[in-house]
This record gives sequence, structure tokens and C-alpha cells, in this order.
Amino acid sequence: MNGAEVLDIARDGMWTLVVVAAPVMLVGLLVGVIIGLLQALTQIQEATLVYVPKILAIFVALVVAFPFMGSTLNGYMVRIMTRIVGS
Repeated sequence: MNGAEVLDIARDGMWTLVVVAAPVMLVGLLVGVIIGLLQALTQIQEATLVYVPKILAIFVALVVAFPFMGSTLNGYMVRIMTRIVGS
């Protein structure tokens, strides 16, 4: 295995990480922005108000996105195993 193959595997791994984490991170970002706007509009400055809706939204996003995340990680594992067998 040469340096180019190692870089290809690392790049593929990082891209897979971004693709798998993106749905959950975007949901957390959107919920945080919406709660922040509501806090700014109503002038309720409670720091703990953000946590419960964000945790619930991230949990729902994980449940909904789990099949996509699993298939993406499975595809990555198949690509890695194909490289191992081909070596």
C-alpha cells in the first residue's frame, strides 16, 4: 500500500463521516437557531430552554436517518474490504 492509497482511504473516511453526521448536525443547528430566535423575540433568556427541544429533535433525526447512516457506513466498509482483498 502506497501513500496515495492511504490518502484515498483517509479522504473516503472523512467524506463518509461528513455525510453520516450531516443530517443530525443540521437538525441540531436548525433547532438551535429557531429556539434562539424565539428567545430573542420573546426576551426569555433561559439557558436551559435550548437543551430539551434540541435533544428530542436530534433523537428523532437519529431514528429517521439511521437506515441511511447504516447503509452509508456499510458501503464504506465494503469499499475498505474490497481494497484489503485486492491487495
